[in-house]
Amino acid sequence: MSDRRDLVILGGGLVGMTLALAAARQGISSHVVDKALPEELTREGVDGRASAISTASWNLLCNIGLGERLEPLGCKIEAIAVTDAMRPGRIDFRPEANDGTLGRMYANRDIRLALFEAAREEPLIAWHSGVEPVQRERGPHGVTVTLDDGRVLAGSLLVGAEGRQSPTRADAGLNTAKWDYHHRAFVTAITHEQPHGGVAWEIFYPAGPLALLPLLDLPDGRHRSAVVWTVAEKDAAGITGLPDAVFLGEVASRMDGIFGAVELCAPRLSWPLNFHHAGRIVADRLALVGDAAHGMHPIAGQGLNLGLRDVGTLVQVLADGMRLGLEPGDAQLLARYERWRSVDSLSVMAATDGLVRLFGIPGRLPSAIRRLGMGVVQRTGWLKRFFMDEARGMSGELPELLRA
Repeated sequence: MSDRRDLVILGGGLVGMTLALAAARQGISSHVVDKALPEELTREGVDGRASAISTASWNLLCNIGLGERLEPLGCKIEAIAVTDAMRPGRIDFRPEANDGTLGRMYANRDIRLALFEAAREEPLIAWHSGVEPVQRERGPHGVTVTLDDGRVLAGSLLVGAEGRQSPTRADAGLNTAKWDYHHRAFVTAITHEQPHGGVAWEIFYPAGPLALLPLLDLPDGRHRSAVVWTVAEKDAAGITGLPDAVFLGEVASRMDGIFGAVELCAPRLSWPLNFHHAGRIVADRLALVGDAAHGMHPIAGQGLNLGLRDVGTLVQVLADGMRLGLEPGDAQLLARYERWRSVDSLSVMAATDGLVRLFGIPGRLPSAIRRLGMGVVQRTGWLKRFFMDEARGMSGELPELLRA
């Protein structure tokens, strides 16, 4: 236990490794533990998902030194179109010229590669991959984690970043409010005849939304978008068994020809959708970040961004406290982190859940009411600005790492 560090981070995924790197940039050392090997997580085809990175999250990635590497790999989101089954009355979110973009689309693999490369070069990060914790202990003087290979890691603060099924959260007895949407998301990518123009589409249907998210063109010039198609769980088995051509036809029928002819260009992946939110995200010498603290429907693409806001907030709270001579596991610092994150995380999750339920009501009358409301938003400048700031992650009190 001679190599005691400030943090012991359990989970080295997108959020956990971003936390380690952001902390290191503030002089905060960490152990990072992940059961997967980095070559497994970055192998072609392991994770074909893409993530919408908000303006605030992009600022964070730039502020921890990843901007130069990631800049050429992402596709800028110039606008967002929201529509109820492609009927009249859609909302078009397009920021003013001096506001920049609404975000950027990145392959998860590209973000991982950038994070892992930076982590390997950072002496303040001790990376332990291919191992699992078998015991976690939190006491008045620090924390220890015993790994399945017998090593014992020591630190001041334990951070749970393992994702939705966080064993650290369960071990600490932190309860969550949770429910199943009885939906399944199918994820893939398509090439298409017409350029997307940097527009992200959110097409709502009662059975579940279809999101079309802009990606960079392929080297041969073909235009490309990521697809997230949400379906009822009762229909998922049948859709899983569809041949690619039939699956593509189902997706195309919901696109109303906006991109012309389309073709699949990536494997099809799927996972069930649910909601969970931890009422407490801290305990004695413990903090939760990312999906360990909150998991939501992907309808608004805010899951990863919410986790990265956790990262920016926790790092600022810890850095401020350590400058005053407090240790990272100090209860005052953890209480400040929880207060700072509580309103933002709960409001984003409530809004996302509300959208799922609102657009899931079938029938002509509910559709007409929704489209009337969307028309009001479309014509009301301050309302559009409010929703765009929320989507960009630029509302409320922002930690320094999330600012330009």
